[in-house]
Order: sequence, then structure tokens, then C-alpha cells
Amino acid sequence: MIPFEEAYRIVMSHVTAVSAERISMPDCLGRILAEDIFSDIDMPPFNKAAVDGFACRMDDLGHDLEVIETIPAGKMPEIIVTNGKCSRIMTGAAVPEGADCIIMVEDTKILDNGMMRITRGPNAPNICHQGEDIKAGDLVLSKGTLIRPQHLAVLASAGAVTLKVSERLHAGVLSTGDELVEPEHLPFPSKIRNTNAYQLMAQITTSGAIPHYGGIVADTEASLSAMLSDSLDRNDIVILTGGVSAGDFDYVPEAMESLDIEILFKSVAIQPGKPTVFGKRGDQFVFGLPGNPVSSFVIFEILVKPFLLRSMGCLEEPLTLRLPLGTDFKRKNPERKLIIPVTIENGMAFPVEYHGSAHINAYTKAKGMIAIESGKTTLAKGEITDVRFL
Repeated sequence: MIPFEEAYRIVMSHVTAVSAERISMPDCLGRILAEDIFSDIDMPPFNKAAVDGFACRMDDLGHDLEVIETIPAGKMPEIIVTNGKCSRIMTGAAVPEGADCIIMVEDTKILDNGMMRITRGPNAPNICHQGEDIKAGDLVLSKGTLIRPQHLAVLASAGAVTLKVSERLHAGVLSTGDELVEPEHLPFPSKIRNTNAYQLMAQITTSGAIPHYGGIVADTEASLSAMLSDSLDRNDIVILTGGVSAGDFDYVPEAMESLDIEILFKSVAIQPGKPTVFGKRGDQFVFGLPGNPVSSFVIFEILVKPFLLRSMGCLEEPLTLRLPLGTDFKRKNPERKLIIPVTIENGMAFPVEYHGSAHINAYTKAKGMIAIESGKTTLAKGEITDVRFL
């Protein structure tokens, strides 16, 4: 049994970068950027009105002003604003030459003679100046960024209509165990529904990789070897659940060795998830995760997901926040690092009621996870913890 930190180091030391491909910007959501993106223009590209109102000169604010032009968004101004003059302007329109402030329409009044009177002075110039957000040539998104909806707006503004992204890894999923039936079947006595495969395929998808379900594997070494071999033929990575403990029908390590997969570790000092196996064959990798759903969920999040993301070029770290614990927490056996689910209330982290590694329902209420290091039995209320968000 090796410390989790050592297991993480071993896994991440085997990250192998994938190739890149060029795709259109609307298709890049959830992909990982494989090049730096620079803006081809200033943003805003011109001095822009931030409000509906009147474009004026600061020096004229104490006087009634003649309205000389109406400037809608998308139309270039035609008349220079000079002494005693102003232009009606709409939000997003180009500010006319000569004007250095925009008076909000709510702070003005049109007189019977057509002149504009300011009823209340401006609190701000209300002008978005050219290039104040981005200048032409500025780096707007860095290589290694996981592209989210807000990034699409930046890509569009920078004219990045096609871009280079990392190719997606293909990850096979196998569930082992004669006790498993697929979810559409009502389990008879001694049987349970296969939940891990669907959980893992969803986790793979949200990691940006492509899952491929290989089915339920019978508890025989021959069956496991055959299905694992087939999955390796089709995928970059294979993730198995179950069959990794020391029971009479746990054949994952033996099947891996029969296929010339080098086992790099097969027991980790973490709870849940102790019987976790990791192996490699050339540039392919196999993760054997425990069969209990919480164990497989947690180990994927803290070990498999970082491997997938880094292999696909993602340079971001998991979202964590340091928060005080909302209540005391105690445990009996401090031999292993413990991962527990937490919810967030009033800026504090509270452990979710949790009955062990089969209690996946606890994670439907959890907003994150915290770790209690080996050797430590208690966390005191108010103690600062690192919450890893889910």
C-alpha cells in the first residue's frame, strides 16, 4: 500500500500528450485549447457609449445644448460636437469626435425649443474607451485552457473562428461481477444494478474524453482477459470497476499481467479506494477501480480525471476553496487518508451524512470533498479545510 501522493505522482508522471486538431469555434465547448489566442483588434474597437443619452463636452455641462445628431448603434457619427452642441446617442454607438462624456437620458430634459437641459450631472463619463478591455495583439486565451461558455465570447471577439484543440482521448469502461445486471433489469436476490459504468461514462464525458462502454464482465479470468484485450484494441485508456481486491474472484491484476500490462501499483493508502490498480502497456493505460460506487467516483475525480485532463493538455488545477469546517468531525481509524463529501452553508463546509463507500446517494447532496490526512483522527469546528469542488 503506497501513499496517495505517491500514487498520484506515478500516474501523472505517465501523462502522454495527445495530438491536436483544428475545429470551428462553435464546436469547441469543453475542448482544451492547444494554442495561444491573440486578439486581432482592439476591444472595444472604438470609443463606445455605455448608456443611452447625449454625447457632450464636459465644459458645456452648465448650459442648455443644441441637439445636432442622433447616433444609433452601428452608425458612425457624422458631426463633430463643438461648443454648445450635443448628439443624442444610443448604448453601444460610437462616440462622436469632440464629446468627452455621455449624459444619461434619465438625467436630461428636452425643452420646448428643442434644446437639451441637463437635470443632474454625470457620475461618470459613461464612455468605454477603445482598447480598454483588450488591445490588438493581446493574449486573450492561453494554451491549456478548458473552453467554457464565457471563452466563446472572447474567441468570437478576437476573430478566432477556427482554432487548434487537443484531440479527445478514448476511454473504455468495463464493469466486473457476476452480481451485476444492467439498469433496465429488475435485480433478483443476490444481484444489483450496474451503476458504476454509467457514473464513470458521465465522469469521462465531463472530463472532455470520449467513453466507450464494453459491458459487464463475468467473474472469470478468461472472460476478463478477453474483454480487457478487446477494449484495449479500441481505446487509449481502459477503466475497470470491481475485481481489484483480494477475493477469490478478483482477477483484474492477473488479467492485466496476462496481457503484458505492467502494474505500477495496486493498493493506495486512501479511504475509500484502497484497492486501486494502475498499469501501462506501451502508450496505453489501465485503471482498476474498486467496485463500490463511492470508491470508483472518488478515485476517478482525484486520480483518473487529472490524468485525462493533463494528457489532453489542460493546465488548469481543480477548483478548491479554503473554508472553515462547520462542525466537529471524528473518525476511529487514521491509517489512511480519508475523503469525505461536504456541502457548503453560510461560507462553511459541513460533512454530509455518509455511510461508507456504497452510499453514493451522499454525493448527490455534496458540493465538494475534503481530505483528512492519515494519522489525524479529528477536525475541529472552525478548522480551515481545502474543499475540492465537484
